[in-house]
Amino acid sequence: MTLKKMTLPQLITWVAFFFVLFHNFAFFRNVIRTYPITLDHLLQISSVPVVLFIVVLILLNLVCSEYTVKPVIIVLLLVSSQVAYYMDTYNVFVSTHMVQNVLETNADESLELLSPKLLCYFIFLGALPSYVISKIEIIRTSVKRKIWSKIKIISISLICLALLIVTFSRFYTSFFREHKPLRYYTNPTYYVYSAVKYIHDSFKDEITAVVPIGRDAIACPSDTKQKLVILVVGEAVRSDHFSLNGYERETNPLLQQEDVISFLNVSSCATTTAISLPCMFSNLGRAGYSDKKAKSSENLLDILSYAGVHVLWRDNNSDSKDVALRVEYQEFKEPEINPECDEVECRDIGMLHGLQEYINAKKDKDILIVLHQMGNHGPAYYKRYPKSFAKFNPVCETNELSDCTREEIINAYDNALLYTDYFLSQVINILKQNSKDFETAMIYFGDHGESLGENGIYLHGVPYSIAPEAQTWIPAILWFGDNFNVNRERLKQKIADNYSHDNFFHTVLGAMEIQTDIYDPELDIINREPDIVKNEN
Repeated sequence: MTLKKMTLPQLITWVAFFFVLFHNFAFFRNVIRTYPITLDHLLQISSVPVVLFIVVLILLNLVCSEYTVKPVIIVLLLVSSQVAYYMDTYNVFVSTHMVQNVLETNADESLELLSPKLLCYFIFLGALPSYVISKIEIIRTSVKRKIWSKIKIISISLICLALLIVTFSRFYTSFFREHKPLRYYTNPTYYVYSAVKYIHDSFKDEITAVVPIGRDAIACPSDTKQKLVILVVGEAVRSDHFSLNGYERETNPLLQQEDVISFLNVSSCATTTAISLPCMFSNLGRAGYSDKKAKSSENLLDILSYAGVHVLWRDNNSDSKDVALRVEYQEFKEPEINPECDEVECRDIGMLHGLQEYINAKKDKDILIVLHQMGNHGPAYYKRYPKSFAKFNPVCETNELSDCTREEIINAYDNALLYTDYFLSQVINILKQNSKDFETAMIYFGDHGESLGENGIYLHGVPYSIAPEAQTWIPAILWFGDNFNVNRERLKQKIADNYSHDNFFHTVLGAMEIQTDIYDPELDIINREPDIVKNEN
């Protein structure tokens, strides 16, 4: 039994109305935040939902026929219900980078985002409307009538759209030019655009082979003592929440007891791990980076391998984002490997288990170990640390950040930083134990920052061009053993200089004293040559 018979134009019109009315709360909230409702703006703001309705109506008429309308609309409803939840809850939107992040998210990360509210969105904005659509019978018409109907609807829609934009031209000039991010919240139009663009960009250039780089790399012949360097990649960490950098809370009590050098002005390559991680290990720099270029080229770890360095990657995050494909890789997400797992999750500290045995077995050459943290991965910050590190209270104990006060969110986030402080202090202890046999150093960089509710924005992933500083301003900390050949005082004089992930690649090569034509000493933060001046970028 069918619920109702409808013509194709009738069904599309009702669906377009449903999308605008129920899937775009975040869009309208941000419009009103940008253009407060006043008598001067009332008519202009009232025209925005009409414009969005017309745009959705045109697009649906372009892609839907009597035979495709149901599957197309049902897929859009189901996906849009989830997009609406994340936009309404975290004030994020689905850019091409976010599409990539979603596709590369593992099952554990996806499960952590589940909530009763998400299920309600899926049922009431996705599943139930989809069921209704499936029961509607489409009234068939002749081919000639179908074509004429589409032409008429699209033409009238375009005329109405033009009239509205011309009538309120001053408003829409500001809307499109000065407040471009507003349209990123339109649902389903912007995420569909982002998905299509991501697919196009992924397939327009086929990767046929990985291009080698730095095959001339050798260890410095005059370097007589082996090096042991541990790189720690932090997750979703903000520089301004490190007490080392002036934060009023004591989030780095253990690191403050060490002779560390913390740089104050360091920016990330991107606002997502999927881009920042391969970018920082490549020699492309943020300006020259693309996912295609990174995947079709070797990276920092390959160069170190060519120079004879023992390279080990240990991961307690999702994965290495293809950075560690050609080196020894160990995953520490499961209790079978990670001995530091509790009822919540496997802890970062577990990555240090058995590390001394690995070092003892590799003393014949330089060693570089990468530890990829779970760190401050959100939104469930309260899961990122054992209960013994809950120094700041009360904390947000749900992934529904909208159900918590900002104080509770920040408390949970800062507690996770306390655990990272402990983790890094333990890394330093391991290095100290090996300082007799190696020149030792720790290099810690965050992958990207994190929004904690500023201007209603949470998490990360905002396109770099409009991203808040909270998502791009990252910590970078260096520690050196007593026998490491470096001018500490000169480095401490540069802590307020501007650096970025562009410096990471060359800084690691410099720390390992690797000679290769691809190394740029001007981008090496550690640079042992005092006469070479760093490129201020």
